[in-house]
Amino acid sequence: METKTAAKLDEVLQATEAHFNLPVAKLVELAVQRGEGVLTDKGALNALTGKYTGRSPKDKFVVDEASVHDKINWGPVNQPLSVDNFTRLYQDVMEYLHGKKLFVFDGFAGAERSFRLPIRVINEYAWHNLFARQLFIRPTAEELAQHQAEFTIVSVPGFKADPAIHGTHSETFIIISFTQKIVLIGGTEYAGEMKKSIFSIMNMLLPQRNVLSMHCSANIGKEGDVALFFGLSGTGKTTLSADPNRHLIGDDEHGWSDNGVFNIEGGCYAKCINLSAEGEPQIWQAIQFGTVLENVVIDPETRQADFDSKTYTENTRAAYPVEMIPGAVIPGIGGHPHVIIFLTADSFGVIPPISRLTKEQAMYHFLSGYTSKMAGTERGVTTPQTEFSTCFGSPFLPLHPVVYAEMLGKKIEEHNVQVYLVNTGWTGGPVGVGKRINLGYTRAMVTAALNGELANVEYVTDPTFGVQVPVSCPGVPAEVLQPRNTWENKADFDKQAEELAKRFAENFAKKFPEHKQIAQAGPKA
Repeated sequence: METKTAAKLDEVLQATEAHFNLPVAKLVELAVQRGEGVLTDKGALNALTGKYTGRSPKDKFVVDEASVHDKINWGPVNQPLSVDNFTRLYQDVMEYLHGKKLFVFDGFAGAERSFRLPIRVINEYAWHNLFARQLFIRPTAEELAQHQAEFTIVSVPGFKADPAIHGTHSETFIIISFTQKIVLIGGTEYAGEMKKSIFSIMNMLLPQRNVLSMHCSANIGKEGDVALFFGLSGTGKTTLSADPNRHLIGDDEHGWSDNGVFNIEGGCYAKCINLSAEGEPQIWQAIQFGTVLENVVIDPETRQADFDSKTYTENTRAAYPVEMIPGAVIPGIGGHPHVIIFLTADSFGVIPPISRLTKEQAMYHFLSGYTSKMAGTERGVTTPQTEFSTCFGSPFLPLHPVVYAEMLGKKIEEHNVQVYLVNTGWTGGPVGVGKRINLGYTRAMVTAALNGELANVEYVTDPTFGVQVPVSCPGVPAEVLQPRNTWENKADFDKQAEELAKRFAENFAKKFPEHKQIAQAGPKA
């Protein structure tokens, strides 16, 4: 079957007008000529993705094949699709591609050569192929000459599935076959599905080679000290890791091997809602020729981008090579981390803006993955919603979450890593009453953690969450560090804290009832 599938794909490429590994300028030119996007005054290409302006997790499937059946953590995240339905859909997609102009990118996932995955991305749209070229690792001429893809993405936004025939839930589908080593994406123009499909594949392959795959950003200081930033979309992972005083390894996906950490990608996919030169100068400067913008409002006359507008979605994005960040580490490889930052955007407004965690608390919060899902990140999400996303990336984990958590705990202990929980969400009250924590304060707290300035300050134990909260931090008013002090009504604060602690406990008991020892490190409802 695998040989037949590969042969069928090669046959389609030979029978179509396929353009292989076009340079950035040519892809931009073709995208504009074909009406797929427009150029901004800075030279970036802006494309609109229609009704799908975020991921569509309910339309994501894993083919239920004998080779992976006993490994996959089946459920709402990893929904099974039968081999017969996949075969039928694959054949229909191949027929659809005949006569189409296609764009092909050959590259890699994984900066460390020992663990990198050769990939091929086949696109119906030129701008999608530009996105793939900017987000994944681009090969040298020598590497390209010897390139043999192990996994292939076939992205066909114009093809719509028929649930009655193909076994999908809607016209949209994101399907991974680990046996056929194929990803089929259709019915959606949102480019992020390609990026996250490869991440899901790496989350399957790397742990089986004793490498912890992580949904996190990473950077390195002048003294060679590596830091990891875990957090879901909208928590500030990209913003806080793009630090002008440190060098960026990568902004979203990494592996942690016995040698240290490495970037899985070759680019960044930054949220750019409310983007400003003052607030996020590195991301602002990266929006130039070759950068792909998604769903940003562009003035038709001046071609200036309105990053404050939510006309299409709050989930506006910018995709660009990591090299566009000044001082980025190329290739994206670093040593073992000294500090790990867990980021959460707490819509209750009760989690301390920064706190220190024990190894057990780190494993608990890693498995909990609490945040408030920001508007626009997924289809149908229009207001902040409480979310517990296991390992800060549950939509992309084929294996059981405890596999990743146990690997993390082992590495924290082995390398004596200090772990902090940082709340970039609300202070002074919940959503609608309080306000987002000042970004400048958050930066100061993160800087203090990375520089070791929080190692010797006085700490107090939070009575609800059990974490250690610093009494002082350079550049941050003392009252900000204790969230209860920022609320006018202390009784309301206590009630909200109790409610969130209860949700933590209920979530953990439901998902991990057999891990009572780890549960003891959680909040006390």
